Amino acid sequence: MIVKIKHIMLAALVAASFFPTMASAQSPKPAPKPGPSRPAQAPRPAEIDKNGVLILIRSTLLALDQANKTGNYTVLRDLSAPGFQTNTAARLGEIFASQRKDNLDLSGVAVLEPQLSMLPQIESNGMMHMAGFFPSVPTQIRFELLYAPVQGQWKLFGLSVSLGSSAPVAPSDAPAPSAAAQPKGGTGLRSSGQKP
Repeated sequence: MIVKIKHIMLAALVAASFFPTMASAQSPKPAPKPGPSRPAQAPRPAEIDKNGVLILIRSTLLALDQANKTGNYTVLRDLSAPGFQTNTAARLGEIFASQRKDNLDLSGVAVLEPQLSMLPQIESNGMMHMAGFFPSVPTQIRFELLYAPVQGQWKLFGLSVSLGSSAPVAPSDAPAPSAAAQPKGGTGLRSSGQKP
């Protein structure tokens, strides 16, 4: 059975043109004036150790979990970067309403080890961007996080959280192998002591 990915929330506070997977909650910026263009700087690896990454991921997702459970988003808002704080606590409540309605429990992130699908990197705008998942069963918690440097600390600027299947899913358009293509007798697998 294929488990369909259920998007619980897609909320972030960055320009959709910069990170298309994150929605914007800020007012649109005027278009830049034409002028000499300079090439965009490629992302570079962030200088942060594993413990620092774990602290940022866990503290962010646990703050979201507590905000969803209490309906009070002021702490999540106040701990974040000024760009995130442009949202009122009421607006954040609206953004995360579906998670509250679904009683999404993120508390497992306190003890599970996240797997990063995108190592922390510094984007051309100076923000740190990372993505990954918590490999839980039967569903995974997937996340994408963006942090802004504020007075020597990384502060939350944007986030996206969704649930997905933890089981491998085969493509639906792949034809099933025919009986003629199957090896005769046996499984086609060898024990570690057998030679080909």
